[in-house]
Amino acid sequence: MVKEIGKKYVNVTRDAIELFKSYCYECQKKHKRPRTKGRSSSYSENEFASGAQVDLIDMQSMSQHAFKWILVYQDHLTKFVILRALTSKRAAEVAHNLLDIFLLIGAPSILQSDNGTEFTAEVITELKLFWPRLVMVHGKPRHPQSQGSVERANGDIKDMLVAWMGDNDTNDWSIGIKFVQFQKNSSFHSGIGRAPYTAMFGCDAKVGLATSSLPQEIIQRMQTCSTDIIVTN
Repeated sequence: MVKEIGKKYVNVTRDAIELFKSYCYECQKKHKRPRTKGRSSSYSENEFASGAQVDLIDMQSMSQHAFKWILVYQDHLTKFVILRALTSKRAAEVAHNLLDIFLLIGAPSILQSDNGTEFTAEVITELKLFWPRLVMVHGKPRHPQSQGSVERANGDIKDMLVAWMGDNDTNDWSIGIKFVQFQKNSSFHSGIGRAPYTAMFGCDAKVGLATSSLPQEIIQRMQTCSTDIIVTN
């Protein structure tokens, strides 16, 4: 791809091509996920919220307002990702944000983190203070192959975020992670053969009328009519 692009264009970096490939549906379909051997699991990953992963991305070099970390929460089955901006990596703040997630989509039976079992256990302890009825255990950090996959996923999130900030001429990544979250969840995931959003909700992600089956001229006419109504009122 680098060779072919070089015949027509200049200053297209390999990083830019890799970023393009991460958004490309056909590229993701052709990509073969490496198989890992010897993985053991104490729970079934065939149910939503049976297990989940929580990790932190260090953004201290690009701190925005009071935010210095990104919380990355991912359901093991659907690969659905939820991102939150944090001011610190304290267990209490992590637990507060996880509680918001759990009360929206449900809490997993097992929570894993590559930040270590002690960190995960401390987070679960804090969660119990907020929600005594919650019963959850912490799992061991994922094996080296899976850990590498998590690191690559976190790297993708950071790359997508940098691209979003460049496209929108802003450094406010605390807002950008909301758009990155949507983009990542609505993009094809080779591991599950569909987009995480589709696996989660059973349908493709919608962007209003822009993703409807209506012809563009009708959508344009509807937007014009809506504007006229607003002005008239």
